[in-house]
Parts: sequence; structure tokens; C-alpha cells
Amino acid sequence: MRDYRVGLIGTGFMGRTHVLGFATASRAFEMPVRLRLEAVADVTTEAAEAARRSFGIERATGDWRSLIDDPAIDVIDITAPNALHREMALAAIAAGKHVYCEKPLAPTAAEAREMAEAAAAAGVVTQLGFNYLANPVLRLAREMIAGGALGDILSYRGQHAEDYMADPAAPWSFRHDPAGGGAMADLGSHALATAEFLLGPITAVMGDTATVIAERPGADGPRRVAVDDVARAFLRLGGNVPGLIEASWVATGRKMRHDFEIHGTQGALAFTGERLNELQFYDSGDAGGQRGFRTIMAGPEHPPYARFCPAPGHQLGFNDLKAIEIAGFAEALAGAPEPFGFDKGLRVQQLVEAVHASATAQEWRHVAPP
Repeated sequence: MRDYRVGLIGTGFMGRTHVLGFATASRAFEMPVRLRLEAVADVTTEAAEAARRSFGIERATGDWRSLIDDPAIDVIDITAPNALHREMALAAIAAGKHVYCEKPLAPTAAEAREMAEAAAAAGVVTQLGFNYLANPVLRLAREMIAGGALGDILSYRGQHAEDYMADPAAPWSFRHDPAGGGAMADLGSHALATAEFLLGPITAVMGDTATVIAERPGADGPRRVAVDDVARAFLRLGGNVPGLIEASWVATGRKMRHDFEIHGTQGALAFTGERLNELQFYDSGDAGGQRGFRTIMAGPEHPPYARFCPAPGHQLGFNDLKAIEIAGFAEALAGAPEPFGFDKGLRVQQLVEAVHASATAQEWRHVAPP
């Protein structure tokens, strides 16, 4: 079995999530290749060393470029701020290394296209971090829709809402940088990806965006916020189905509202990320007086849940979804199709830009199919 040695760039929230995902994937799955975390890089040597000790990684560096130049590294794993993804990924691709990158792929669709085309030309394997799509109950929902459990689809509603920016005193961060921020890019990208995962291509959007906290504390005083705190879009998707999505990082009280509700002629499905092991199903075929949403609990019948637990209802977590994503990346390194590569990351960024362009022009924007 071939070893792929991984160099991790970034040791924050998502860096730790990746470390836990690699550890779990190597034990929960019979992967066709071994993924070994070899080295870690952060903005300073001190930060990298602290992460190395905490994560149990062999080497650390304060210069991410040294991982690119290191012949011992086969895969570059990018969890750095959004605006840095392009430079890091292109350098890794030019060095012939495979790339695993957290979303969004890049701040603009033009940059995302450059990255996707470079990866395709170099023949390297890519993976973008959209691990909510690895949830077994989302896969079940897609199977039920495709199998006709809901009949003809009548409407779709999706939402990704959290409250980590609801406090006006929360400081200005890289997420507020127009080069790589905004609620639609940060959270709406998940809502858009899930909509297409479940129902097929989005063909048109009508967007609306709002900045509701005009300035944030900065290192040198107040800084103006020029990105959206809340964004919404009407959609046409999957055969002209009407839909809408919302993205908000100022949704006070909401911690993980990655939700959808789908209505059809014969039934409906509902899901919330705050109960990510449950899918709600309404069947119009139930007897009168006995109709209502019933809960389908995630269990071993919903692959790959059984890789983690033999008992239904015992629940998977956020880091387990990352492990499932990493297992798919390992399969791609062994020759399987990329589960969610840079080409799909480009598609999501095109949708994000279409929403922003529509909001600016206050008109519907058609979106070419992927």
C-alpha cells in the first residue's frame, strides 16, 4: 500500500478538524492508500511548533513554502485563510503535489478557474472541503428524491445560519476581507452546494445581500465592513424547481443551521444541521389521520455510518463527516473519481458570484450548467 505524506498549512479550527479527520479515517475505513501527516506549517514557527506538539506531527515550520519544496511531501492540505488558497494551491500544483483545500476554493471565479485548470493540466488529485455533503442522511435524502419518494418536486428551501458574527464587538477578521469573505461565500456556498447535490444544477438566481453591522473593531481602530452579513437568493434548479436559500452569520442563537426542506407531490423531507443524524420524512400515502413528519435516524443501513458504530441512533459528529470526506479523497488518490474536486469548487464560486451580481443589478441572472 502506498504512503502519501501530507503537509498541513494552518492550525486553527479547520486545521484541527483535518487532523482529527485523518486520524479517524485511517481507523474507520480500509483505505486503499495511507495518508500520513508528516509536517505542519503556520504563520510563525512558534505557532507551528505548538500545533506539532498538540497534534503529534513529526515536523513543524513557520514557512509554508518549505512544505511545497519538500520532496518528502506528496499532498498539501490547505486550511489557511481564504485569500491565500490560490497562491498556496498553485504552488503545490506546480510542484506536482496533490491538494486538499478547505472551501471556498478562491475569492473569485476567475481565480478558481485558474486553480481548477492548473490541477487538471498537471494531473494531480484535488479535494475541496465540503464535508456536510458526506453526511449519510444527505446521501439518503438524495436517493429518496431520485427514487421518487417525494413524487415531482414542487419547491426547495435551504439555509446556512450561524451566530459567530452576531456580536458587533466581534473583531474584523479575514472573513470580512472583500478578497475572501462575506456570508454568502463563507456559509451560502454550503447552501448552494447542498441544493445542487440534492436536486441538480441551479439554472438561475435572484440575489439580495445586506451588511447589517457596518464596522468592526480592528487592530488600529474601527474598520468598515464591506461584505454581506446576510444574503438570500431565489433559485431555479433541477428542472425549473423554484427555491430559495439564505446565508447568515448574524443569526443570534443559531450554531449550525445547515437546513433544507423539500416539498413534492407525494411527500416532503426536512433536515437541520443542528440534528445532523436525523432526516424528517412526510409521506402523503399514509392513512388519513396518521399523517405527519416522522424521524429517520441515521444508522448502519446508511453507509458509511456502520464504519463508525454498529448501533442506530448513536450519532456521528462533525469530525466524522470530515473523516468520510478524507476517505473519499484517499479513494481518488488510488484512481477513483474525485468526490468534490476543484472543478466542483469552481462551480460553487460561480454560483456565489452570480448571487452577488444579481443582488447588485437587482435582476435575475442565468447560470450556465456545469
